[in-house]
Amino acid sequence: MGKRILVVDDEAVVRKSFSRIFAKTEIQVETAPSGHTALELLQQSPFDLVITDLKMPGMNGLEVLRAIKVLQPEVPVILVTGYSTVDTAVEAMKAGALDYISKPFTPDDITDKVTRALSEVRAAVAPTCEDAGGFGGIIGGSPAMQEVYRRIRQVAPTDSTVLIQGDSGTGKELVARAIHDHSQRKTRPFVAVDCTSLAENLLESELFGHVKGSFTGAIRTKVGLFKVADGGTLFLDEVSNISLTVQAKLLRVLQEREITPIGGTQPTPIDIRLVTATNRDLKAMVAAGQFREDLYFRLNIIPIVLPRLRDREGDVPLLASFFLRKCSEEMGKRIESFTPDAMAVLESYPFHGNVRELENIVERAAVLCPGEQIRREDLELQDGTGPATRPAVPRTAEELKHRKQRIREQAVVPIERAFVLEALRQNEWNVTRAAEATGMLRPNFQALLKKLNISIRDREA
Repeated sequence: MGKRILVVDDEAVVRKSFSRIFAKTEIQVETAPSGHTALELLQQSPFDLVITDLKMPGMNGLEVLRAIKVLQPEVPVILVTGYSTVDTAVEAMKAGALDYISKPFTPDDITDKVTRALSEVRAAVAPTCEDAGGFGGIIGGSPAMQEVYRRIRQVAPTDSTVLIQGDSGTGKELVARAIHDHSQRKTRPFVAVDCTSLAENLLESELFGHVKGSFTGAIRTKVGLFKVADGGTLFLDEVSNISLTVQAKLLRVLQEREITPIGGTQPTPIDIRLVTATNRDLKAMVAAGQFREDLYFRLNIIPIVLPRLRDREGDVPLLASFFLRKCSEEMGKRIESFTPDAMAVLESYPFHGNVRELENIVERAAVLCPGEQIRREDLELQDGTGPATRPAVPRTAEELKHRKQRIREQAVVPIERAFVLEALRQNEWNVTRAAEATGMLRPNFQALLKKLNISIRDREA
C-alpha cells in the first residue's frame, strides 16, 4: 500500500510542484493551503508524513508542527523554508521536526528527503504506551487503569469540569493532558498551573493577570493564565492549596465565565475547560472550613479517582520496562531488561511514591547497572516492607562515585524528612508559613516535599 504525505504551503505553485514530483510514484500527495486546513485533514484521515512551509499567514510552520505533535505525535514532520537560519533549524528540531529543507530545492532533493524520512520512520517503530496496554500517554493495562481510561473517554468530548483525585506520583497531570488531547479543544492551549508553588498574591496574579501599577512591582500589564488558556484547557494541580480568597474568585469565574485582572475594571469573557487535581480529601477540608463547599460542588462535577501503584495489578513490569527503555536511550546505554530476581523485587515493593518513585528507582538502577540487565543489587531498595537487597561491590571508579553519592543521599534523607515534618507540624501544615519559619523560599520548601513524597497522608499518620 502506498504512503500518504500531506504538503502544507500557502503558495499554490509549491503545492503543485510536490504533486508533480510524486505523480508517477506510489506516494500519494494531498495538499493544504493553510495550517488550519492541514489539521482538519489530519483529523479526518491518517498520513505517513507532513511537509509544511515555515512562513505562512495565520498559522506558521512551527505552530503546525507543535499542533501535530499534540494531535498525532507519531507523524513525522519536515519543515521547508526560504528563510534558512541555524536558529530556526534548531528550534524546529527541538519542537520535534524530523528534518529541515531550504528553498530553492530540486525534485531530487525532495525525493531524497521524503524517501529517507519514510524509511527512518519504519525503522524507528517502537513500543508505545498503547502497546503496553496504556492510553493517551499513560502506561498500564490493569483493571483499575482500564476503568480510568473508560472514564477519560466518557468525559473528554464534553466541556464538563473534572476533578482528578489521587496520591502524589499517580499521574494526575497525565490524565488531565489525556482529557485535553481527546477533546474538541485539543488544537488549543493546555495550560498547567501548580497551585503549591506560588504564594497567594502571586497565584492570583498568575491566574487572573494584573494591570500596570495595580500593586507594588506591577511594572507592566500581565495577561493571566485564564486568558492564555482561552479556547483550551486550564489545569489547576493541587487545587486544595488555593486560599479561601482565591477560591471565591475562582468560583465567580466558573459562574460568570469572565475574568477581571487585578486593578482592572472591565471583565473579559473567557472560554475554557477547567480540570483540577488534588491529593487531599476536599470533602474533609469542606467540613473543616478550609475549602468552600460551593466551589467543591462546582469542581467535582466529574470525579476521576486514580489508584495507587500497589493497587494496579500487573502494571509494575509494564511501567518499569517503559522507563528502562527511556533511560537507556537518554543515557546512550544498552540495557535490555531486568533479571527475574530484580523484577520480583519491584513487583513486591510498596511504592509509597507511586509511579514517580518507580521511575526514579529505574533511573538510578540504569545509572548503576554495569551490564545489559538490571540486577537486584542495582535497585538498592532499602525498605522494611520489601525484600532486602545487598549492594554489590563497585567494579569501576564511576560505579564507586555513584555508590558514594547514593550513600550520602540516604544519610541525608531522614534528616530532611524530620526537618520538613517538624516545620509542618509547628505551622499546622501550612506550607507557606512552614517555609517562612525555616527561612526557606516557598518553591524550595515545596521541592523538598516532592522529593520526599510527603503528602496529606503523612499528616493523617
